[in-house]
Amino acid sequence: MITIRELTTMEELEEMMDVEEAVWQMEPLQVHQTFTVLKNGGIILGAYDDEKMIGFLYSFPGFVEGDVYLCSHMLGFLPDYRKRGIGVLMKQRQAELAKDRGYQKLRGTFDPLETPNAYLNIQKLRAIGAYYKVNHYGEMADEFNTGLPTDRMIIEWDLTKSTAVEEVVINDTHLLLRNNNGHPKKSTTLLTESRMNRTTSAVPSNFQQIKEENFELAKAWRFETQQRFVELFQAGYVATGVKNDLNNETTYYKLTK
Repeated sequence: MITIRELTTMEELEEMMDVEEAVWQMEPLQVHQTFTVLKNGGIILGAYDDEKMIGFLYSFPGFVEGDVYLCSHMLGFLPDYRKRGIGVLMKQRQAELAKDRGYQKLRGTFDPLETPNAYLNIQKLRAIGAYYKVNHYGEMADEFNTGLPTDRMIIEWDLTKSTAVEEVVINDTHLLLRNNNGHPKKSTTLLTESRMNRTTSAVPSNFQQIKEENFELAKAWRFETQQRFVELFQAGYVATGVKNDLNNETTYYKLTK
């Protein structure tokens, strides 16, 4: 049985280091840092299968231009426990604890080509994809990021509101980037010539598989989506919905303004 617990001891944080190293195959956060976060407003959760930690969620206080929020920075699971809905449980528990401790907003980042994270944050939890950052972290050498710009979408989750889940409807006339048999294809519709208050853009649902099988194609997807998302966000759009197609080959972002 999977349980979610708040981590409070150095021993638990040391166990988290092992999970982090297994997930990203890079040097983990040191205990003196994570323990300090715990003592200064941070929230760190562990997911357990009986007494074995199989995942964790790491967050700390954030402050920008007078705006205080909880920054949700890392969420990871051992391979056998991914895509089982545990991330939703952890994020919901994180939100409950954050509200209890006075936070009104949660912020975080995810790779817009990692579609499970997009679906979790935007569609299930109803956060808003508020900003797009090109190569946000610079070059990284872990399993998920090696060789590609670390583009990130920054999400904002207003913990004071309850937003109903809305179905994402795909309209070809509003689709600005398509998945054409695995390859990115730009629409003939130009955003600058449009007065649309909503639009959609496609990304592949299996980006990590594409990276393994055809790295040049993965790079093409990164740069095509980068160009399109930068254009959209600069035009005032935000990401408000995510939909997977029935074949689980394409994921669609709904963007509105």
